[in-house]
Amino acid sequence: MAKRNNEQISIADALKEFVETNKLETGLDKVNVADAWANLMGNGVNNYTTSVKLERNTLYVQLSSSVLREELSYGKEKIMTMLNEELGKDLIKKLILR
Repeated sequence: MAKRNNEQISIADALKEFVETNKLETGLDKVNVADAWANLMGNGVNNYTTSVKLERNTLYVQLSSSVLREELSYGKEKIMTMLNEELGKDLIKKLILR
């Protein structure tokens, strides 16, 4: 049973504490990375994106277009920087386009 605090805290602080207590941060990071990819890349790239997976510090993106994969491979560093800025932390160290 979780301990009960008598002081009043905000909902944001309570949720943050819940995530830390139950070690849910890695799962939330996986979801947040997929959302950040969708937001940053737009509809054109998302139409050809079949899956986005984060494993450790590597982001695996599966694309259905080889031409798009080649084009995105030229800007891997910029894509990683943009995604890390969107997430607010340095989470992605390597990007693999499949």
